[in-house]
Amino acid sequence: MSNVNTHKLVALVTGASSGIGKEIAKQLLDDGYVVYAAARRVEKMTDLEKQGAIATKMDITDEDDVINLVEKIKQHHGGVDVLVNNAGFGSYGAMEDTTIDDAKYQFDVNLFGLARLTQAVLPYMRKKKAGRIVNISSMGGKIYIPMGSWYHATKHALEGWSDCLRLELDPFGIDVIIIEPGVIKTEFGTTMLGPMLGRSGSSAYKSMANAVAEATKNSYEQGGGGSDPSLIAKTVSKALKARKPKTRYAVGQFAKPLMFVRKWLGDGIFDKVILNAMNVS
Repeated sequence: MSNVNTHKLVALVTGASSGIGKEIAKQLLDDGYVVYAAARRVEKMTDLEKQGAIATKMDITDEDDVINLVEKIKQHHGGVDVLVNNAGFGSYGAMEDTTIDDAKYQFDVNLFGLARLTQAVLPYMRKKKAGRIVNISSMGGKIYIPMGSWYHATKHALEGWSDCLRLELDPFGIDVIIIEPGVIKTEFGTTMLGPMLGRSGSSAYKSMANAVAEATKNSYEQGGGGSDPSLIAKTVSKALKARKPKTRYAVGQFAKPLMFVRKWLGDGIFDKVILNAMNVS
């Protein structure tokens, strides 16, 4: 028998075991939501559970995990009012050095998994004619660097997917919000380097791979290693509280200046800026 609680809005945050996702979950708890925190590493979410979150193990690429979690929320709370699609990772290395299987997995996590989850929560939102979907993209959805072809491909795809979704859901009163973080103090900067150098550190692209690795280390060290993840959490909170949220929020170290250069000065100038910054000849 279901035990439906309809008094509070329900938020589902993916990738909540660390970094940006964990901070968003904490913020939404403070904002008064019922928060379902989902991630593969459920043991990393005990602190969220102590604060009142409902921690659930979920692999975003496992359809059964996705459907089972949505059914659990439906049984106990009716459905999801706010979906924060945060789960994702960066697979770096030269395009030529990256297997197609690795590239497909990058898309499975960063796009297809969140798309399946979004499909699963939408019937409830459409029925209510209300809801908000927050997609954590990246400044990498608008810019690019060498060694990041597959990661940037997923984030560029997420941007276009989100724009189309926003138009499709507008008649149902459902908002789609894109968050574009810059350099943030998370595991991202360190976890991307090992696999990247493993793929390309000894290949024909080794000079470029090592230059990108060094530049990445410097960017995360500069200014204390980037912006705090709480900045993204506060931005999500601000967007959810807005009567009419913006379609995009670019926040965090380097996000706005790099996106400005890319948009207004053109590809040639941007290419030179990136190659010079990374000491790639």
